[in-house]
Amino acid sequence: MTSAPEATALDPTNPFARPSRLPYGLPDFREVREEHYLPALLAGMAEQRREVEAVATDPAEPTVENTLVPLERSGHLLHRVASAFWNQAGSDSTPGLQAIEEELAPLYAAHQDAIWLDARLHARVEALAVSLEGTELAPDTAWLLHRTRRAFARAGVGLPEADQERLRAINAEITSLDAAFGRKLLAGANAAAVLVTDEAELDGMPQDARDAAAQAAAERGHEGAWLIELQLPTQQSVLATLRDRGLRERIHRASVTRGATGDENDTRETLLALVRLRAERARLLGYEHHAAYVAEDATAGSAQAVAEMLARLAPAAVANARAEAAELEVALQADHPGATLEPWDWSYYAERVRQDKRQLDESALRPYLELDRVLTEGVFHAANRLYGLTFAERHDLVGYHPDVRVFEVFDADGSGMGLFLGDFWTRASKRGGAWMNTLVDQSDLRGELPVVVNNLNVPKPPAGQPTLLTWDEVITLFHEFGHALHGLLARVRYPSQAGTNVPRDFVEYPSQVNEMWAWDPEVLARYAVHHETGEPMPAAWVRTLLDARQDGEGFATTEYLAAALLDQAWYRLAPEDVPTDPAQVEAFEAAALEAAGVAFAPVPPRYRTSYFNHVFGSGYSAGYYAYIWSEVLDADTVEWFAENGGLRRENGDTFRARLLGRGGSIDPLQAFRDLRGRDPEIAPLLARRGLDRADAR
Repeated sequence: MTSAPEATALDPTNPFARPSRLPYGLPDFREVREEHYLPALLAGMAEQRREVEAVATDPAEPTVENTLVPLERSGHLLHRVASAFWNQAGSDSTPGLQAIEEELAPLYAAHQDAIWLDARLHARVEALAVSLEGTELAPDTAWLLHRTRRAFARAGVGLPEADQERLRAINAEITSLDAAFGRKLLAGANAAAVLVTDEAELDGMPQDARDAAAQAAAERGHEGAWLIELQLPTQQSVLATLRDRGLRERIHRASVTRGATGDENDTRETLLALVRLRAERARLLGYEHHAAYVAEDATAGSAQAVAEMLARLAPAAVANARAEAAELEVALQADHPGATLEPWDWSYYAERVRQDKRQLDESALRPYLELDRVLTEGVFHAANRLYGLTFAERHDLVGYHPDVRVFEVFDADGSGMGLFLGDFWTRASKRGGAWMNTLVDQSDLRGELPVVVNNLNVPKPPAGQPTLLTWDEVITLFHEFGHALHGLLARVRYPSQAGTNVPRDFVEYPSQVNEMWAWDPEVLARYAVHHETGEPMPAAWVRTLLDARQDGEGFATTEYLAAALLDQAWYRLAPEDVPTDPAQVEAFEAAALEAAGVAFAPVPPRYRTSYFNHVFGSGYSAGYYAYIWSEVLDADTVEWFAENGGLRRENGDTFRARLLGRGGSIDPLQAFRDLRGRDPEIAPLLARRGLDRADAR
């Protein structure tokens, strides 16, 4: 086995030197400092290698109890520290944390390779599999054995030593470049924020959003100005309200040029290196390309299956987007005769057309969508009705940042079942987007209950003012809590099977299902209340909101598919076909979108290449298709809930028992079949997105 990093015994004053004494093992963030992370991470890697070495050299015949179980138990210290570190590095980064990340990345890759390329350990697992042939194992153990054998094969344990050495070098470089991409993107996004010095340009922006922009400007030393901070996707939500076309264009151009600015924050050289290295690794492992490597280990099964689904959806989506554009063009011409519809016009005129058609102004909804009420009377209430969960805020427990809120979660019988941490506001130290992390995985083997985190990027209002959400932010809150439920409701033996430890193209499924409760009449009536008057959202508005659910689906589906197809295009390249000049990135992108039939100028990809963090800075390389793949399961499951009476405890208990609680302890598609009684069908998705209409084909 490759030698472990040099690490002395962990200083007993380090907060990670022993398991946290706080409820549910919450890391003691009152005590944790930057300087504690690296020594603890190095000690954790060294400890796990000793634990794994003991398994690899065990003279006894391999059994589940002396091979699989100790492998699952191994690395507890490393997991405790790494979970806290990676969460904080994404949510509240600092130069110090970034330096640790840079130093850690190749060491962590080498550590993983030392385990999964260990021929002795692999031989022991294979011998165990042979000895158990014909034996009826517990389903979770059988699935663990299957997944462990596959992990060894996909890691390259069967390759010649020279190829393994190259693989180790590739893995180390990839992890370093992933971290570098994220750092550059965060710095570039902060630098690209749009400063407004003339308040007249903000005409149309709601007052609370204007106040948040003023506060953001003041925090960066621009008193008396307004700072429009960029969200991760191409389309910026502020464009829906700004009347000044010039400012809308400035914001859009700032968004789409992130990472392609020719300065120290330019990501293009980094991402090309990532594409090339992943292509080389796939070839070493015997795959046609990286997309094939990724799809084989997902529920899709093959890159061809992914390609066929995306190709099936694209023509109808673009046709719908073109029909929507024709409507917007009419509205644009009324304001700017002879103008061409541009990407920075889309959100503004989509909102204008919707107001004319639906008599509903999106900005008028925001006073009825106050964050705390949406969370407690919406998200938490739905979880109570479905699963019997209750939530109590723990002001005595602290997170990794002062903005983080900590809630204890109780099951229907009153027993404690974990912690939920909510980190909802944007800040310069937080990467863009929204996501869920796990600080502690549920595991009967380790006797641990879950601690999960949800991150959003909602602008922070000035002190004393409410946080008012857009409708999209409400949906995001429900979505991310669906991931949290996947972690909180896990009831598995093995920690590697807890919660969201499922294939990438399955992990979004429960979170997308949870979005449905934002629209449920009972739930909506509880949280959609004016934050000042206490009056419920007008019934006519609610009906209009429900009627408008398919509005803009052409745009939404096209921008998503464009990004998914772009991801696939990059990761289907052979190493020698990857561009060598960063200036070629835009040309490749344009050609890929044209070839896929989704090149429609007013609707750019949801993420352009240079700021596509999912596939260059996070774990979704060649896997961004997962959202639409999961949505097939989601739309089908929404129908199942409707067929069985909707928001009922019986339905929640069934969904919990057959799917959420099982995590990755079973073939995920089998879990779906256990719920639905059959394989998934695509028709509900096509209907939801308006892709089944004759005029969209």
